[in-house]
Amino acid sequence: MNIFRLAGDMTHLASVLVLLLKIHTIKSCAGISLKTQELYAIVFATRYLDIFTDYISLYNTVMKLIFLGSSFSIVWYIRHHKIVRRSYDKDQDTFRHFFLVLPCLLLALVINERFTFKEVMWAFSLYLEAVAILPQLVLLQRTRNIDNLTGQYVFLLGAYRALYILNWVYRHFTEPRYVHWITWISGLVQTLLYADFFYYYFQSWKNNAKLQLPA
Repeated sequence: MNIFRLAGDMTHLASVLVLLLKIHTIKSCAGISLKTQELYAIVFATRYLDIFTDYISLYNTVMKLIFLGSSFSIVWYIRHHKIVRRSYDKDQDTFRHFFLVLPCLLLALVINERFTFKEVMWAFSLYLEAVAILPQLVLLQRTRNIDNLTGQYVFLLGAYRALYILNWVYRHFTEPRYVHWITWISGLVQTLLYADFFYYYFQSWKNNAKLQLPA
């Protein structure tokens, strides 16, 4: 464990807590893409297949359980909670997210570190996570009016991935033979997708103005 990995994990956890805070306290999911949340649920379900078979540490197991449980509970709240689901903007959240799943799966079958079920699913989860934010970004561009909690949630997600890239760079120089090109490239793609959002987020922060993305 290094400082970049820990900071990345805590930032990722903070993003989940911000979203749950919005849903539980305000009883609203306005501005949140159900499509993105469903993709994240698939990401964690396929990445953590080893949760009950390969024990690494208590910290590792707890974090996996948190991200699994939170991702599926968020999907449930948006779909089924009698109050929260009323604020879901189905008419704007129309990105055909399942069209992202098949290409990522095919890519994982072709490019993986070892051709085993777990390794293919691990690669698939990385590829899918890289593009899972797309429905959310499209929704924000369509609605334009972004509340503070939603903006913080997306910012923290992007920051988590950027910190993980620093973690991989650090491990490359401190651990012998630590080379995972699949992880690096998918993480870089994911971070680049946030670049436009980061620009407008910092502009709104600098000017003390409400965050808005161009249509």
